[in-house]
Amino acid sequence: MTATLTDQPTSPASVKAFALEHLAAGALQRAHEPSFPWAVAELLGKQRLLGMTIAAEDGGGGLMLSDAVAAIREVAMICPKSADVLQAGNFGAIRTFAEFGTPDQKNRYLPDLLAGKALISLAMSEAQAGSAATELQTTATEDGDSYLIDGTKLWSTHSVDATLFLVYVRFGPGTSNIGSVLIERGTPGFTIGEPSSFMSGEVWAELTFRNCRIPRENVLLGPGGFKKQMSGFNVERIGNASRSLALGRLAFEAAKEHMAQRTQFGRPLAEFQGLQWKLVNAAVALDAAEGLLDRAVNNASAGFPSAYETSVAKLAANEAGFLAANEAMQVMGATGFSTGTLVEYCVRRTRGWMIAGGSTEVLKNRIAEEIFGRRFSQRR
Repeated sequence: MTATLTDQPTSPASVKAFALEHLAAGALQRAHEPSFPWAVAELLGKQRLLGMTIAAEDGGGGLMLSDAVAAIREVAMICPKSADVLQAGNFGAIRTFAEFGTPDQKNRYLPDLLAGKALISLAMSEAQAGSAATELQTTATEDGDSYLIDGTKLWSTHSVDATLFLVYVRFGPGTSNIGSVLIERGTPGFTIGEPSSFMSGEVWAELTFRNCRIPRENVLLGPGGFKKQMSGFNVERIGNASRSLALGRLAFEAAKEHMAQRTQFGRPLAEFQGLQWKLVNAAVALDAAEGLLDRAVNNASAGFPSAYETSVAKLAANEAGFLAANEAMQVMGATGFSTGTLVEYCVRRTRGWMIAGGSTEVLKNRIAEEIFGRRFSQRR
């Protein structure tokens, strides 16, 4: 692959043209390949599509969150797997790292991350700490000028391929002592287990830390950093919502074309009202969710959207994206169910995003708290 840089490489029109030229071919094959597409990552880095919202002085694009959202949606509509690279390079753990990292930390890690030569993974979930993230048990124990990390992490995106891990840890008891550290792949005491697969085809590996010693300068956020970490997590949810809508729209367009061309009982499928209504419902849901996503993005303060507007947008986008993809598969019958198109892939991916990054049930709880102006503890 060779990149062709444009005068405005990050404008939606340029991103679409770039994706059509460089990413459209092989999109279906990439979707079914579990490993991280490093060649695509380096290509996107050359096109300045990684770190779009990171400050220019840190090597990023210095652009608005809306620019990154437009870019990931354009790419996802053409090559969903490549959009995962944009997610990792703009919305995931990298955004939290760039916001709260020290100058030394950013100098060490950002150049390769923004060039697509390195990959950062968020290690948050544990066996007993999924939606209840504050139940995490992984500890960071101070030992001279370093910390010893002990614990196990599960279900981390890109954990099989990542070179750097942003790990949520506990420096002591209580939520006030939750923070995060940076751990490089290959650090003594850190082992990466055998790959396991999600229904979506993505792979993850168990991360185990046993007396894993890291220098003090690898602490990203010390005790009291949990709320800051979660503010960065809202950006991850925006990327999740953006891809949900894009893949729902991709499947919708495939179904629309299929219905216009496919004939049964002597009539195009597009003339059957029952099938028309499936796409009507999907179109309404997609359009409504896009408006809610745009609201969250446009109202973002300093690049971080509000927890409420992000929750509303992700909930609507997750439900709309899955509805559109699932109905598209139904409309297309065996063709949609086949791995010969991207439609069944869109179904599996949009279904997974209803769990990842905050399940739809957890989002509803968060929205209810905003409605009533009070917290509703889920603990016994």
